[in-house]
Amino acid sequence: MTETTTPLADLSAAGVSIWLDDLSRDRIVSGGLQQLIDNSNVVGVTTNPTIFAGALAKGEAYTEQVAALAAAGTSVTDAVFEITTDDVTAASDIFRPVYDRTNGVDGRVSIEVEPGLARDTAGTVAQARQLWAKVNRPNAMIKIPATIEGLEAITATIAAGISVNVTLIFSLERHRQVINAYLTGLEQAKAAGIDLSTIHSVASFFVSRVDTEIDKRLVALGTDAAIALKSKAGVANAQLAYEVFEQAFASERARGLLKAGANRQRPLWASTGVKDPSLPDTLYVTELVAPAVVNTMPEKTMQAAADHAVVPADSITGSYAAANAVLDALAAQGISYDDVTRVLEEEGVSKFVVSWDELLETVAAALSAAETSVVR
Repeated sequence: MTETTTPLADLSAAGVSIWLDDLSRDRIVSGGLQQLIDNSNVVGVTTNPTIFAGALAKGEAYTEQVAALAAAGTSVTDAVFEITTDDVTAASDIFRPVYDRTNGVDGRVSIEVEPGLARDTAGTVAQARQLWAKVNRPNAMIKIPATIEGLEAITATIAAGISVNVTLIFSLERHRQVINAYLTGLEQAKAAGIDLSTIHSVASFFVSRVDTEIDKRLVALGTDAAIALKSKAGVANAQLAYEVFEQAFASERARGLLKAGANRQRPLWASTGVKDPSLPDTLYVTELVAPAVVNTMPEKTMQAAADHAVVPADSITGSYAAANAVLDALAAQGISYDDVTRVLEEEGVSKFVVSWDELLETVAAALSAAETSVVR
């Protein structure tokens, strides 16, 4: 590494797009988001209900808008819609030069459909269209969870020419189904005469949560063989997800669509903050380096990576045999991969529903306070 490079620049050079897993009005208006673009190689942002709930719960950045919404008699749900889409629209404008420079690959800002719609295909499609129309920026991405019901919604949304960030992927089989849903959507878009080059997608594969769930089960077993496998599953699973990506987009079906102008659906590493303090804080960054991936990081993880990550040129493509060996060893310990990934999907949806409810409560309280102050 020369004196002029940084770990984050090395990540970018290796083909990893660095997206921030956070957004707030304060970040937007203070110039903090622009600084991350300028100084930290950040080329995108992801949001979720937890992030918006946290942003709205602190600070004064939303006070003026909340007061205006309260004065207009806006409902809580509509107020959440207005506030969150305004943030995503503003962030999309900040990232527009990145979008233009990368021909639409990066410069992306994601906003999620309501988590309560995770099992509602038609409701998800309707809200995806609503969010896309409201933000009205080509570099937005609509987040749709990779539930069974979500797969059909992904296809329909892609078919409408809307870029999608598929979230809450935990298993390799679901990842294959997500890629199939994307390719099917592209085929339908092509039949409808939509320019395939304008449609982008990422497949958000969750990492640290896999370790958290499996490590809990390994500790319960308590044997030396079980403990030796701790904190290995998350990376191994994600590395094999990259193999799925490589294989899927080398298929004749995918190659035909790519020839027609389509883009590959890039793997995105989500849940990359380390949950176990005994682990290296850059584990889910340095062990998941390969071309054409996205790593969406909480700011704490990004700062750790900037400070001391040692970035390899590629830590994925030579790892498949070892990664498969980890999953085989877990199975030999009686750890059910299918059960782990099922539990994680259910928990993931439930956690986002809880955060969404917290977001509604926060906005309801803010609207009420604004109305009270007007009365006084």
